[in-house]
Amino acid sequence: MGERGYEIAVHSAAPPAVVFAVVADGPGWVRWTALGHASYEVEGTPAPHGVGAIRRLGAAFGPRSREQVVVYDPDHHFAYEALSGPLPMKDYRAEVRLTPAADGGTDISWIGSFRSGVPGMGWFIARMVRGFAEGLVAESERLAS
Repeated sequence: MGERGYEIAVHSAAPPAVVFAVVADGPGWVRWTALGHASYEVEGTPAPHGVGAIRRLGAAFGPRSREQVVVYDPDHHFAYEALSGPLPMKDYRAEVRLTPAADGGTDISWIGSFRSGVPGMGWFIARMVRGFAEGLVAESERLAS
């Protein structure tokens, strides 16, 4: 299995507090991604979105991924790791880092890594997460306006 990864940088006009609130809200991902299902299996600390939360994400029907929140630093840093899921990959970890921008908005860095022996999996995951990042920007700006 080869190591794969992605690094996506986007900018939002919304302040870091708004962006963090959107990305940390596991069930809220259905509003701004192509996911048809997002819920908590276990709430984290602080409840419900914090460290230890286990999110179930996927299509409206069918198999779902299970991800655990491992870093919850409001307005700055959010990270999660895959526990299981239908995609052919292992050791998936993603980090979303938020940096206040000079314009009052937020610079967003979404970085992930995983192992997979499937050709094209790196491209597929990077494209999927790019869509998540763009959705995060749009939802954050909608809420901030």
